[in-house]
Amino acid sequence: MKRMATIGAGAVLALALAGTAFAAATVGFGTATNFAVLAGTTITNAGATTITGDVGLHPGTAVTGFTTVTLTGATHYGDAVALKAKNALVTAYNNAAGASPVTAVPTELGGTTLTAGVYGSDTLGLTGTLTLDGAGVYIFQAASTLITAPNSTVALINGASACNVFWQVGSSATLDTSTSFKGTILALTSITMAGGVTLDGRALARNGDVTLINDTIDASACATPTPSVPFTDTVTTTPGALSDPTSVPIIALLVVTTAALIGMLRLATKRSRSRA
Repeated sequence: MKRMATIGAGAVLALALAGTAFAAATVGFGTATNFAVLAGTTITNAGATTITGDVGLHPGTAVTGFTTVTLTGATHYGDAVALKAKNALVTAYNNAAGASPVTAVPTELGGTTLTAGVYGSDTLGLTGTLTLDGAGVYIFQAASTLITAPNSTVALINGASACNVFWQVGSSATLDTSTSFKGTILALTSITMAGGVTLDGRALARNGDVTLINDTIDASACATPTPSVPFTDTVTTTPGALSDPTSVPIIALLVVTTAALIGMLRLATKRSRSRA
């Protein structure tokens, strides 16, 4: 009995350590970090869409409907920056697809509450509300599609962050009207967002297109901070003075030297008078 208890305790410890070792790590995006929208062939928009974050396209260059887009960010269409971002997206997609261990979930995620981990299904759907509870990394793997119903919601509570939620989709993702979604979508083919969708995260399609209609995408919370200007300690000078800070000790030295010379001259004058 004692031996069995020892073995049982060891097994429990091994399982605990294994769980820690396989805890999902966050998915890095490298040069694609600041992109809110990234696609392979085309980006199409209709209506008053708002995007906070960069927009990129590679190898395609066709972008339509962006005269009605309010964009806070840069655009990169078919250039070297977009190419580097697409390469980073491929790496991120593969890392998300290979994350483990995977907990199997049913297609329908609505009405459930999940804690941090890796979840997988052939297809993923959302009708109603999916609640993500607690800090940590959430990775959802859909072998085929991700589809939401109108007015569906991904809710974050108790420290869950959209920056640590990732949706790896084997073909295409479709977010229906007025869906409130959280996290980064990494689709192999395409992403379609119907009217009034709000995405707190990124819409990144490797090979196909991204289609938008009166949507709001905000990737700013997960963007790389702009480096601050380093503080430089300068010396304020009066008009006409030398602007180089090193001139201050030089001027002080000249003042001291001049005062010493004046003192020596006065002493010599007194001595010469006393001798006379």
